[in-house]
Amino acid sequence: MIVGYLAPIAFGLASIGSAIGVGIVVGKTIEAVARQPELQGRLTGLMFLGIAFTEALAFVAIATGFIPFTAPA
Repeated sequence: MIVGYLAPIAFGLASIGSAIGVGIVVGKTIEAVARQPELQGRLTGLMFLGIAFTEALAFVAIATGFIPFTAPA
């Protein structure tokens, strides 16, 4: 019975985790550009790559919420 209620918890944790991760990536990129403005183009590309990986982990976590688990007998 409780197995069916775990999907919303997984969705919430996945979205919170990815939001924190994206915030850290963007914040560190802004710091790096402020220190060395000549690397802005390269750092921006790396930032988007980091955001993509962070969001991919969130999508995997959300997808696991759709896996049908059976209740133990």
